[in-house]
Amino acid sequence: MNVIFNDYFFIFVFLVVSVILSVVIFLLSYLLVPQKFDQEKVSAYECGFNPFDDARATFDIRFYLVAILFLVFDLEISFLFPWAVALHNISTFGFWSMIFFLTILTIGFIYEWFKGALEWE
Repeated sequence: MNVIFNDYFFIFVFLVVSVILSVVIFLLSYLLVPQKFDQEKVSAYECGFNPFDDARATFDIRFYLVAILFLVFDLEISFLFPWAVALHNISTFGFWSMIFFLTILTIGFIYEWFKGALEWE
């Protein structure tokens, strides 16, 4: 029981600090920046397109590439947290399996970088 508490305690501290930091940054930005409302600022904004356009409008492929890139790195983070918590309990095979997984993701990231998927015009 004590070992589980020690492992998850640091994740809990990380979560608490991140929530407190988020709230503080949000409140500071709300209090320090003058609030000027205009029609353009409060209008609906979605994907850089006019919100009242045709529903069958085509999207640029870069929107999908960025979405896929987000999902890949979101998946990576969901595997990294449990791996980091259990790192002292896993075998050498588990360590090198994750290093192989991270290498494949890094190669994919470099490929997308060279293909220009991260460039926005």
